[in-house]
Amino acid sequence: MTVHFIGAGPGAADLITVRGRDLIARCPVCLFAGSIVAKELLDWCPPGARLVDTAPLSLDEIEREFISAHQAGQDVARLHSGDLSVWSAVAEQVRRLEKHGISYTLTPGVPAFAAAAASLGRELTIPEVAQSLVLTRVSGRASPMPERETLAAFGATGATLAIHLAIHAIDRIVAELSPLYGTDCPVAIVFHASRADERIIRGTLGTIAEKLAAQPIERTAVIFVGRSLGADDFRESSLYDPAYQRRFRERK
Repeated sequence: MTVHFIGAGPGAADLITVRGRDLIARCPVCLFAGSIVAKELLDWCPPGARLVDTAPLSLDEIEREFISAHQAGQDVARLHSGDLSVWSAVAEQVRRLEKHGISYTLTPGVPAFAAAAASLGRELTIPEVAQSLVLTRVSGRASPMPERETLAAFGATGATLAIHLAIHAIDRIVAELSPLYGTDCPVAIVFHASRADERIIRGTLGTIAEKLAAQPIERTAVIFVGRSLGADDFRESSLYDPAYQRRFRERK
């Protein structure tokens, strides 16, 4: 018996990987985060599968579901939104599985920031403008931030920031980042990236708070801050330069 943790993607049901879809289709038990995972994904479950919405459950209750499936010899598809590598709470579940000697696998999914960037129609790394992307968040009830992981510390690098779980802190974001990026720095907020009710709010550090107040968003949004969001007069990369020599292109 194996528990298969599956990144279910940012929202749109067809953004799940083929591997993730196939695992769902062969597992007789499916645990899913019902508040954020697309219900259409459950259509891949086999007939008669046990479906458990984990949104109202505690970690102890989820652990009991794993143990019950283990005792019954039934594989579990455990669906999480986005990708498993960030803010998924997979680590604590894995630790409990290891305590019980229950095997598990991890299948990556499309992360929210990638879906949001696609909705914006933007590449987030632009030659000589920004070559780094920082995925971060702000402290909240569920988890405080480590002391040195601050918006100011990341902002001092000038990298493009993808700020998750922070729509409630837009005033703080503006206050901390404006001195570093300038009030004219582009900002984009993507709500429910890839979903039917997706919304995008564009502005600058000087205008975004007012625009958000006029179009309120309460949760499940990614906030991008950085010059790469508005760059259009930039040097083209060397990758496809006809004079650039690389092993896949023989040039004389």
